[in-house]
Amino acid sequence: MADKVATRAAYGEFLVEEGKTNKDLVVLDADLSGSTKTSGFAKAYPDRFFDFGIAEQNMMGAAAGLALSGKTVCASTFAMFASGRAFEIIRNSIGYTGANVKVCATHAGITVGEDGASHQTFEDLALMRTIPGMTVVNPSDGSSAKLLLKQVVDMQGPAYVRLGRAAVPQFYDMTADIKLGKGNLLRPGKDVTVIATGILVSSAMEAASELAEEGIDVRVIDMHTIKPLDEEIIIKAASETGKIVTAEEHSIIGGLGGAVAEVVTRECPVKMAMVGQHDTFGESGKPDELREKYGMTAADIVNAVRGLY
Repeated sequence: MADKVATRAAYGEFLVEEGKTNKDLVVLDADLSGSTKTSGFAKAYPDRFFDFGIAEQNMMGAAAGLALSGKTVCASTFAMFASGRAFEIIRNSIGYTGANVKVCATHAGITVGEDGASHQTFEDLALMRTIPGMTVVNPSDGSSAKLLLKQVVDMQGPAYVRLGRAAVPQFYDMTADIKLGKGNLLRPGKDVTVIATGILVSSAMEAASELAEEGIDVRVIDMHTIKPLDEEIIIKAASETGKIVTAEEHSIIGGLGGAVAEVVTRECPVKMAMVGQHDTFGESGKPDELREKYGMTAADIVNAVRGLY
């Protein structure tokens, strides 16, 4: 793995590059451009950047208006405020109208760290995937973030892209074959499948290597697109390995774990375990220490796999 990069940083770099050729791309922010990394786009293309201040609902409403006028809009703020404070506007003004708005929300999950419980969101994937027609994406590293963002921007319709604050290992490179709506098989295995999303993909690979030393052959899938969900790869994994563990930096209620369980219970019931936030708020602390305390590490994935035997 290469040096660590935050997916929010990759997002900022993507916007500047995309803005060179995509003249219809407009970027909005809510007084957080330094943190969301939209500031680079603002500097490069000041006539296509709008800062709405601490007024997330207004920003999402304006995003819908710009999109319905023919623009491609990336609207950014922290995930807590995008998915929570502005949910009704996203639902009615963006989702209901099918507006071409990409809600690119940063600082998601426990790795917001020192910002504490008020800023750590474990509900955003669950909320966004309930909106009809909403594409929901959770990249695992900087390279996959750029590759998926390009596809999201090129598609028509609303999307939610989840991005993180903390730097994470670069798992992919820019030649990776990553397709929106299709899970990536990263490691074959016959005994158990770990389906991971976001920053826990690299942890899943680490856990698979450790379990291999115990004679457990682990299949690893990167489920970067939560909606539309790749049901085919899930059903195949369930039928061939008979056990599934999901891993996410999100509540196990309604996120990746819930989405996979919906498919498995309907199509191919197997034993399952879920690694993620277990119905609790977080607290202020260092990201790695918080991941350990709240059970979102490679060691927790290992223990979840063992628990299925």
